[in-house]
Amino acid sequence: MRRHPLLAYFGLAYAISWIAWLPYLLSADGIGVFAYRVPYLLGDGQLTGVLPGAYLGPLTAAFLVTAVTEGRPGLRAWRRRLLTWRVGGRWYLFALVGFPAVCLLGTLVLPGARMVLPPPGVWVTYAVMLVLQFLTTGLAEEPGWRDFALPRIQERHGPLGGTLILGVLWAGWHLPLFLTAWAGPVTPLSLVLFTVLAVVLSIIFTWVFNRARQSLPLIMLLHGTFNNLSSVLAPEMFPGMDHQWNWGPVLGAGALAVLIVIATRGRLGAPAQPAQVAPA
Repeated sequence: MRRHPLLAYFGLAYAISWIAWLPYLLSADGIGVFAYRVPYLLGDGQLTGVLPGAYLGPLTAAFLVTAVTEGRPGLRAWRRRLLTWRVGGRWYLFALVGFPAVCLLGTLVLPGARMVLPPPGVWVTYAVMLVLQFLTTGLAEEPGWRDFALPRIQERHGPLGGTLILGVLWAGWHLPLFLTAWAGPVTPLSLVLFTVLAVVLSIIFTWVFNRARQSLPLIMLLHGTFNNLSSVLAPEMFPGMDHQWNWGPVLGAGALAVLIVIATRGRLGAPAQPAQVAPA
């Protein structure tokens, strides 16, 4: 673990999450080995089925590997990024308005896309669920993927190369969930599309992370905003496009990611001489 902290982190994150997801995977909401269903919350079993593994995997792995390899100084640096809120209003505006607008604009160019203005109740639900997404998906995953893994993988493979690797590994971590109700209809194309989307989002997240003082709350908000947009707002704004939705962010956020790569010459906002971290 001390010699290869990144490998240890990814191995633990995958193993812990995948083991914790076994009850959901084997249930009637998964591959149906057993007839039971996981407890339903907010209308389905996704929260109770997915969250245990989501919380236990990346978060626990990051804490354990940091504690073993870097001790208290490493844990303090990890916690400091998690508590970095003061990054400037423009970044929060981007996370709450600019980023979702880019994803929605990408959807508008899809064949048959027809945008409908949602009623006020949907916007209230969107605001409430954004808080929930921040405290669930954001808090469960990002202290691991971006707080622990990103600084180290950038140091070893460069900002762009490291981000591409991280995006693929982030997508791969979700694989067991594609056998459950979490994913909906699954095809080889949908798996490829999900992986491309994870890489595209990772490029944007890395750029924001590097430019905004490595703020984890901001990255958690970005992650929560995307999930909330996908589950609450997009189905109301683009009725009938539920299973085509990922094409919109791939186009919109993908165009933004390409612009970021070109404008930063692949540095993605990282300084010319990144701070030294523990070896991978």
